[in-house]
Amino acid sequence: MYIPKYFKIEDDQIIYDFIEKNGFATLFSQHNGKPYATHLPLTLNKDEGVLYGHFARPNQQWKDSKDQDILVVFQGPHCYISPSWYETNQAVPTWNYVAIHVYGQIDIVEDNQELINSVTDMVTKYEAPNSPYKLNEIDAKYINGMSKGIVGFKIKIKKIEGKWKLSQNHSIERQKLVIQQLEQHSSEDDKQIAYLMKKNLQNNL
Repeated sequence: MYIPKYFKIEDDQIIYDFIEKNGFATLFSQHNGKPYATHLPLTLNKDEGVLYGHFARPNQQWKDSKDQDILVVFQGPHCYISPSWYETNQAVPTWNYVAIHVYGQIDIVEDNQELINSVTDMVTKYEAPNSPYKLNEIDAKYINGMSKGIVGFKIKIKKIEGKWKLSQNHSIERQKLVIQQLEQHSSEDDKQIAYLMKKNLQNNL
């Protein structure tokens, strides 16, 4: 990923936190000699340095992704930045965003219990704390039958790149003007970018 030095996320913990909060990813590999992508949720195990997930079994990507170098992209908030918000209109529009790229190799999970454990971890993460749904309360035969329709995998992380393009290449005064505009918008992405810009400014003052 092209990352100018002022946009690079240097703190690994920030990257890990971002992945935890934005776990729906795009997994890229080569399939039949062509680029191929699947959109799917992934969970991170920081201690193991591994991402866990599963394909639908009919999705042929799992058959030839093993032993490939693959790319996983986690996309965060993003928004348009108008030059009309600056102190001068002698500027061009741009786009602010956050993205994490993870590089690694896929290992297919052969052990059914490991697969069930990874799915359970994912359900536990996304179900509300007061949800009445508990995967471990579902009939085991039903769960085992459903598990035959998916293929579990884990990605051993080789490299992580993090980029947050938050107008750091502009003056502090201009960044503050952008934040003021974004905070007035109803879009959740705009508000999130404003929050990150403000936090970044505070950390660097």
